[in-house]
Amino acid sequence: MSYAEEADLLNVALFNSTAKDWREANPELAKKGMNIRDIASINELAILSNIESMNAEMIRKGIPKNERFKQLNDIAEYQLNVLNKKDSLKALKKLSDDIYLEKNDE
Repeated sequence: MSYAEEADLLNVALFNSTAKDWREANPELAKKGMNIRDIASINELAILSNIESMNAEMIRKGIPKNERFKQLNDIAEYQLNVLNKKDSLKALKKLSDDIYLEKNDE
């Protein structure tokens, strides 16, 4: 198993794109030496860190690549939805003092 294969597994689980596919779709950014992770949001980078750790643990447990991908993709989608929702609610609250968040949404 190569590092590049595992990096692509994580990239596809989170960004729905391999590094190569991203470079081909973004040649100007790639020419500047940027990669998919350079343009990721703070939420995406936090999730990437989480799924990297989870992937390492799944590898240690001998979980096959296809199962790891499914689990990591599900986790990434869930976490991204949760974090983005919280960011949206916080942004709304900042726009107006009339907006109240329920206790479980904060």
